[in-house]
Amino acid sequence: MNSLMTLMSSAYLYMKAAHLIAAFAWMAGMFYLPRLFAYHAQAGVGTPQAKTFKAIERSLLKGIMNPAMAVTLGFGIWMIAYRNEAPGWWAASVWLHVKIVLVGLLLVIHGLLAKWRKDFEADRLPHSVRFFRVINDAPALLLAGIVILVIVQPF
Repeated sequence: MNSLMTLMSSAYLYMKAAHLIAAFAWMAGMFYLPRLFAYHAQAGVGTPQAKTFKAIERSLLKGIMNPAMAVTLGFGIWMIAYRNEAPGWWAASVWLHVKIVLVGLLLVIHGLLAKWRKDFEADRLPHSVRFFRVINDAPALLLAGIVILVIVQPF
């Protein structure tokens, strides 16, 4: 029985590591894509630079951000479901509920970034350069909140 508990504990740590690795990749894209959008908006429609930005934005979103987001969410849900604590531990974990809300906001931003990428692809400028420079900070603020909640667990 003791070796089974050790194996389960080890598996949980690997899940946590995979969750963090995927989250780092997802966040890197969440920080970079709005910056690319600012440069793209500055370059304008129909320019050679715009064509290059379209390819980079598509690759970043579809090749890195979407898979990393899926893995992050998958391992996050798995860790909640299989955490080795008293049944119903998550119901009393207010910090976890707040974290899930913040992750939900990250998902909304991810969805908006995907929509705006399609706008750029169709040669529509959805927002100004300044807008994309401001929206670039939102994922960083949400990530800071998430990290504080997980590490400090203030409530």
